[in-house]
This record gives sequence, structure tokens and C-alpha cells, in this order.
Amino acid sequence: MRYAQCGGYTPAEQQRRERLRLRAAGRFARGDTIKEIAQDLRVTEGSVRRWRKAWRDGGAEALRSKGPVSREKLSPRQWAR
Repeated sequence: MRYAQCGGYTPAEQQRRERLRLRAAGRFARGDTIKEIAQDLRVTEGSVRRWRKAWRDGGAEALRSKGPVSREKLSPRQWAR
């Protein structure tokens, strides 16, 4: 899902993305390559590079979700629709 299509990630999608970043953190610690991680997690190499830089600078905690950027404007019922 892209921001332009639906206005942002749902809370469930934010959690899913956080899990991917944390899985990548474990792979960084093992020394896996960016290409391997990107292929296995089905994300772009650019995303993995950004995650690795954040991980180097702040550890796994830096990869945790910061929460929604703003208060949700849609109700759970509207998200489901």
C-alpha cells in the first residue's frame, strides 16, 4: 500500500512493517547482505539500507514504530471498508 493510494498505513500495517524491520535487525547482526535481506523480506534494497543505518546508529530500538504521524481521521469501520 502506498500513501498516495490510501492516505497512510493502518495500525496493522504499521505493526507488520515494524516486524519486518526487527527481523532485518537480526539479519544485520548475523552479517547477511542487503540484497539477501531485501529478497527474503520482499522489500527494496533502499529500505534495507535505511534500516541498517538506523540500526547501526541506534540498535533495534531505532527500528521500532514511532506510531501514527497524526491522529487517525478514519474510524475502524471506515478502514475496514
